[in-house]
Amino acid sequence: MGKRWVIKLGSGLLTRKNGSVDRARIRDIIDQVAVLRRKGHEVVLVTSGAIAAGMTTMGLKKRPSEARELQACATVGQPELMAEYRRHLGRHKLLGAQLLLTYWDLDSRTCIRNARATLDFLLSQKRFIPIINENDAIADEEIKVGDNDRLSAHVAVLTEADLLIILSGIPGLMTKPDGTGELIPRVKRIDERIRALAGGTTSERNVGGMVTKLLAAEIAASGKIDTFIADGRRKNVLTDLAKGKIIGTRFSLQ
Repeated sequence: MGKRWVIKLGSGLLTRKNGSVDRARIRDIIDQVAVLRRKGHEVVLVTSGAIAAGMTTMGLKKRPSEARELQACATVGQPELMAEYRRHLGRHKLLGAQLLLTYWDLDSRTCIRNARATLDFLLSQKRFIPIINENDAIADEEIKVGDNDRLSAHVAVLTEADLLIILSGIPGLMTKPDGTGELIPRVKRIDERIRALAGGTTSERNVGGMVTKLLAAEIAASGKIDTFIADGRRKNVLTDLAKGKIIGTRFSLQ
């Protein structure tokens, strides 16, 4: 499984049904991250949830449709989200290190080189947990496409991670497009049959879906990285993965 993990946390996982930040969920995930860190894992978090957190703070019950409103939500919500991470990391004497990226940054060799150097240094220091989000305040096109799944895959490749783990509110890839049926534990090839099983999302606060998760798995595979898609609400999901337990769907596309 390797020791360097990029873990993506979806909006649906980090927010409650009423749209408020799920502080208990963040606490649980950070507790597991602390265990992984003590066992020698290097962990990079790619987090969603800034727009949802901003919607709550601004008293919005429905996700805005205009880019400027979504960007405003992100700018309001990002500090609140980081404050929650900082609070729970502090209990384990860990510090969060925020990086905001756009796809423009990933197109620049200089930016990639600098980001890689920064992340490598932070991970070598043991005390820091890099926390990455898209810079939604300026990346309006990516808000419209709206997924951190692919961003997490690019980060995994950039950092030469051993594993990409995408946690959301679904157990993995299922045998029916609507998310029901039986769990598919392993995928070695993404073909038309697998793509046909990828459904979208009906949530106004979570704009990703299985389609973008499959794309993320393909991007990660370009860097010879396996991807897990699993239910972040499952008890001890990260620490059990570290023990080698079979959880979610593993994409081994290399």
